[in-house]
Amino acid sequence: MPPEGVFQSGETRILADRPIGHHGVAALLYSAAMTTASPRTLAQPAFPEFITAMALTMSLVALAIDTMLPAHGLIGEAFAVADVNDTQYMVYMLFLGLAFGQLLFGPLADCIGRKRAIYIGLGLFATGTLVSLAAETYAVMLAGRLIQGVGVAGPRVIAVAVVRDLFSGRQMARVMSFVITLFILVPAVAPALGQLIINLSGWRSIFWVYFALAAVILAWFALRQPETLRPEDRQPLTPGVIGGNFMTVVRTRVALGYLAAAGLISGAFVGFLGTAQQILQQLYGLGDKFPAYFALLALSVGTSTLINGRIVVKIGMRPLAKAAAFGITAVAAVLLVAALMTNGQPTLPVLMACLMGMFLCIGFLFGNLNALAMEPLGHIAGTAAAVIGALTTLISAVLGAFAGALYDETVIPLAGSFVVLGLATAATILVTDTGEPAAAAA
Repeated sequence: MPPEGVFQSGETRILADRPIGHHGVAALLYSAAMTTASPRTLAQPAFPEFITAMALTMSLVALAIDTMLPAHGLIGEAFAVADVNDTQYMVYMLFLGLAFGQLLFGPLADCIGRKRAIYIGLGLFATGTLVSLAAETYAVMLAGRLIQGVGVAGPRVIAVAVVRDLFSGRQMARVMSFVITLFILVPAVAPALGQLIINLSGWRSIFWVYFALAAVILAWFALRQPETLRPEDRQPLTPGVIGGNFMTVVRTRVALGYLAAAGLISGAFVGFLGTAQQILQQLYGLGDKFPAYFALLALSVGTSTLINGRIVVKIGMRPLAKAAAFGITAVAAVLLVAALMTNGQPTLPVLMACLMGMFLCIGFLFGNLNALAMEPLGHIAGTAAAVIGALTTLISAVLGAFAGALYDETVIPLAGSFVVLGLATAATILVTDTGEPAAAAA
């Protein structure tokens, strides 16, 4: 492990990747990568390439959600979904799979290495993609989305673990902010991409795009990225070790507190994702303009994460997270009051101004809360990333589904969920921050 904050730009080690014996689509993708990989020892990619690749890897989650948003109504019609709110389950099922998949891929990445674990995850994601592509019923569509969620957990967990292998402390928060900045640019254009694909060849073609992206990410890891987990740091894949590492995470007060805070605010965000198409495209009648308005919100998050990357080393993660949590609550309260005064439908400029303000605050929360939760767990980074990601995602999926189910063709439930969960997030951060010298330095 290099000194804190030092990127291993001259690293040349790579571990031999043996066949994993996975069948089906995963085996085809894995074999393709192995047959095209160069036999020479790989050097760590340059910093810009690394940041871009990690962002693309993490963005597979956002693409799997946001590219589908303009298709929700069409898919509901195609499968004769009776309750329009049930189309939200295309978001929630993926999050459910993501939650449990992270518990699998964290220990797996700590055992067999980052690269081989991500090959398995991408193979599962591709399999779920093909299931949804061929679906003839809504139940099969949701099953495919669940498998996609399990598979995409691999890239999600391993990208964070690779960053943690190479960085720590405020430098990790800085790197994650840059990664998330590029990651946020993807959902800014994803709905527009989905709308374009729908206009050109129908909503099922979106799944072919997912398949192609999985192949691109797999090829980059096979050809460009060396293994970052040293042989001596690998953990055996046994129930005792997995259970012990899991308990290490949940018994670490700081990690548990910050993952809970991340889960709470993410619940409000997931609730928005589930209802975004209904609110913007239907309630406000934006139609094909929906992707452009969604992009403005995504760019708001990207802007604040970029700013966070530039100032977090000087100010610290905790002060920024606290300010953002209170800020999002205050702006959400303004939106709630405006909604109550207008029968649940404030003007579009008021809605967008409040949402953009809330999303600016979110950009200061996601990267910092994740880095704060990971900070004391560098010795089990893969499992830590998995448990933190899984519990955060599970909390957000449950809370998001509850908030989405309250949708009543007004924005009152959305604003109310951000007020309640924003306050809960702020309170959790305050309780977790003990004011100890080590904590105050972060």
